[in-house]
Amino acid sequence: MKCFIFDLDGVLTETSREHFLAWKELADELGITIDLEFNENLKGISRRKSLEKILEHGKMLHKFTEAEIEALLTKKNRSYLQSIKNLTKADAFNGVDELLSTLKEHHCKLALASASKNAPLIIEALEITKYFDYIVDPANIKGKPAPDIFLAASNYFQIEPHLCVGVEDSQAGIKAIKAAGMYAVGIGDKLKLNEADVVYTNILEFNQELNKLLH
Repeated sequence: MKCFIFDLDGVLTETSREHFLAWKELADELGITIDLEFNENLKGISRRKSLEKILEHGKMLHKFTEAEIEALLTKKNRSYLQSIKNLTKADAFNGVDELLSTLKEHHCKLALASASKNAPLIIEALEITKYFDYIVDPANIKGKPAPDIFLAASNYFQIEPHLCVGVEDSQAGIKAIKAAGMYAVGIGDKLKLNEADVVYTNILEFNQELNKLLH
């Protein structure tokens, strides 16, 4: 494999709680009730798609103008950014630094394929920006489970999809990887990610298994 393409949240670090609290704050203001179970539907998809799901859940999908939608998105993002402003290298999952370093030593291309527009800020805070050769800009790219964000990475490197590995923690992300024709590594629950080619409990376990293969 020549290229590894990583999702961010739930794979390299965890800010899903901050996302949930920001969305819940906004939903509460709109009179919409969401819980952690509903939040599972928001993982791996874009900010706008998440808002659309919340509004649909509250039967308010067509209630707002485009300008009002943009204002709601800005408000949620402002709340989220406030909650993650103190992220540091210590917030990266165990094994992340070693895994990325090992892959670079073996001359693999590394890309970040996150639906979050804040991804560059987060990996900078985690001090892992140096490992990535390319960060896919999710703007104007069809969101997961469409394969576009992963294909954008392989196209950038001009590497055939079957020589790429995608690493995801969401069902939408795994579907996107498989639709792109890539090898899918799931991080998390084996039952939820049963469409992946292989599933590891966390990134540390993935790192340990990869080291066995390489050595």
